[in-house]
Amino acid sequence: MTFAELGLSSQTLSALEDLGYETPTPIQEQAIPAALTGQDILGIAQTGTGKTAAFTLPMIDILAKGRARARMPRSLILEPTRELAAQVSENFEKYGKYHKLNMALLIGGVSFGEQEKKLERGADVLIATPGRLLDHFQRGKIMLTGIQMLVIDEADRMLDMGFIPDVERICSLITMRHQTMFFSATMAPEIKHLVDRFLNAPKVIEVSPPASVAETVEQWLVKVNARDKREALRGLLRQREVANAIIFCNRKTEVDILYKSLKRHGFNAGALHGDMDQPKRMEMLADFKSGAVNILVASDVAARGLDIPTVSHVFNFDVPLNADDYVHRIGRTGRAGRKGESFLLSAPSDRKLLAAIIAMLGRELPVFDIPDLAAPEPEAVEEAEEKPRRRTRGGRKPQAGKAEAAPRKTESRPAEKAKSETARPQRAEPREHSPRDHSPRERAPRERAPREDRPVLGLGDHTPDFLLRPVPISKSQ
Repeated sequence: MTFAELGLSSQTLSALEDLGYETPTPIQEQAIPAALTGQDILGIAQTGTGKTAAFTLPMIDILAKGRARARMPRSLILEPTRELAAQVSENFEKYGKYHKLNMALLIGGVSFGEQEKKLERGADVLIATPGRLLDHFQRGKIMLTGIQMLVIDEADRMLDMGFIPDVERICSLITMRHQTMFFSATMAPEIKHLVDRFLNAPKVIEVSPPASVAETVEQWLVKVNARDKREALRGLLRQREVANAIIFCNRKTEVDILYKSLKRHGFNAGALHGDMDQPKRMEMLADFKSGAVNILVASDVAARGLDIPTVSHVFNFDVPLNADDYVHRIGRTGRAGRKGESFLLSAPSDRKLLAAIIAMLGRELPVFDIPDLAAPEPEAVEEAEEKPRRRTRGGRKPQAGKAEAAPRKTESRPAEKAKSETARPQRAEPREHSPRDHSPRERAPRERAPREDRPVLGLGDHTPDFLLRPVPISKSQ
């Protein structure tokens, strides 16, 4: 099947031809005709299967008729991250270059003034993150009563990032009858109530089972000690034919540390995480896409939906805390039918997280051995976990290495005390103190008079003079 058979307009087909796209993916093949008829859609497909084009292409043709009014967008696309929102806007410009549609992008890290100017001109398509969209709404700069089409992309990621309350509020603000489309790589049970509430008899499109990995990705497991992870990673980068790669870490601090380490060892690396300024994040992504940087050390901000089709390798420097994130991370490679490789570096302490990933995949990962690298030592971790936990009085844990030493120290205390007293030199005769020496040891005790003999302080002889002065009598008296 070709795109021409899906019912798209000639202008949209020309744009696809310019991009070299000929055959739709399975999700596009099923979603585009249904979207063109105005039907609600629930799309579940693994990452890298072309979900973005599945909703942007029909949107362009539907919105071609009509005109947007100031501060009243005609369609809305919600994305969980700034990078995804910016990427969708780029795709929209490519697919809709032969249509005269206005687009506005509302994301954090960009001034409100520029975004407000675009809203004032009128936006046929509004692409936004939930937080920034609500900021504009509370400022009174946007109205959502004219929305005809609503797309919630990466719905499961919205749930993970805590955006579901914002999404529910945004959906409740759209009062006009509209078409709604949900797209996600996985569909968690927690958001089923959201689908039931806001979708009307949707067409369910599931081109692959949830939490599945593209068959074109060759997966490897590297068992290594935690202290040897960087050395193992450098070995893999040198041994494999790495055209470009994304290296995922669990923490932002680890991203910076690993990035600096790779730079010191001569690798052309860059870093990407959520604490970076938006212009720097966009600049880094542009450098990675253009090849100016071929190794990108990133947090999970780069794990969802980024369209970089030519990534040859993915390295999980840290085992992801959530098994589903493993699917999204390695989905950055092997996209659109291309081959890719992924490596999961696992230390003995990661075995529980690794077991969750293996259970999700339903199979073991083949082990990749790196020559001249020390074998991991799982027994050390197992012994530490099997050791009974002892608690001191008050529920506090004893410090490591001091639990056994404490009794011996108590038993030897009398002997040590006697020995120290024997070895202690005799104290010299006390010296005579001068009268001004007020040492407490030499000062004589102070004698106090009985209470009844003490003089009572009062007016008596100490009557102030002003009370003894005669008071002049005035003549009026």
